[in-house]
Amino acid sequence: MGRRSGVPASPLPQRDGIDPVRVKLPQEGPWPTAADYLRERYGRAVGPDRVAGMLARGEFVAAHGPIDADTPFTPGGYLWFHREETPYEEPVPFEVEVLYRDERIVVADKPHFLATTPRGSHVTDTALARLRRDLDLPALSPAHRLDRLTAGVVLFVADPRHRGAYQGLFERRLARKEYRAVARHDPALELPAVVRSRIVKVRGEMAAYEVPGEPNAETRVELVGHRAGLALYRLLPHTGRTHQLRVHLNRLGVPILHDPIYPVVRPASEPEDFGAPLQLLARSLEFTDPVSGEEHRFRSRRALAGWPG
Repeated sequence: MGRRSGVPASPLPQRDGIDPVRVKLPQEGPWPTAADYLRERYGRAVGPDRVAGMLARGEFVAAHGPIDADTPFTPGGYLWFHREETPYEEPVPFEVEVLYRDERIVVADKPHFLATTPRGSHVTDTALARLRRDLDLPALSPAHRLDRLTAGVVLFVADPRHRGAYQGLFERRLARKEYRAVARHDPALELPAVVRSRIVKVRGEMAAYEVPGEPNAETRVELVGHRAGLALYRLLPHTGRTHQLRVHLNRLGVPILHDPIYPVVRPASEPEDFGAPLQLLARSLEFTDPVSGEEHRFRSRRALAGWPG
């Protein structure tokens, strides 16, 4: 299914479109057996009894087959397992639409609230897992990622042999992306404008933030129209930092409508409101196909509820 050099193929199949968890053992350590390492790594989180039960049932698997409590620790080796259970995920009640499909790529129109790939508490109900199951494409992988709360166009790679070529479009900034957003209208805001700043996102923290230093994020912001105190903005990102568009509009004083993070982080205890999605849409994606040379332009069929008509 296309993997990094030196990493063996998983001996476990996918389960409901979800890959097994891969564990790389350290190059050195005090553990006589692989089980000792697993108990130390996962015992606190799930309890030593659960780890012991998974070992007894042969659910931890190396390239040569299941391991048990006596399997020696192999420095730098790999193990795989499927999560016994995942926390309850509230299903996202919106469909993923396929805009285009050929033997190499799938272009999807992702709804708000649906994660692109498994991450954090969103594992089984993601765009990737749904498309793998619905299209019977177990090798499908994302060429890039779209924020969970953002709707719109996402590119997936169906043929693992070409994964690097399509991912390279985004790494080398060869893919042209256009977004639309609804936010407060500020007559004093001079547009169009190019916003440049240095954005930092710390793992485990909800919000990204700007810091002094060399800019690593750039967005062109244009005004499409305004009415009833709201405005429709056209956003052209030159870079792709996490939450970049949300941070930059917030910096301009016009945070995106229904944003649960900017300018104020909503308490995690509050349930999501599927009736008030973040008003941000990845409206179009353009690129020259790195394999065929064909010019592609894909446009979302979705609309922002905050800008009807």
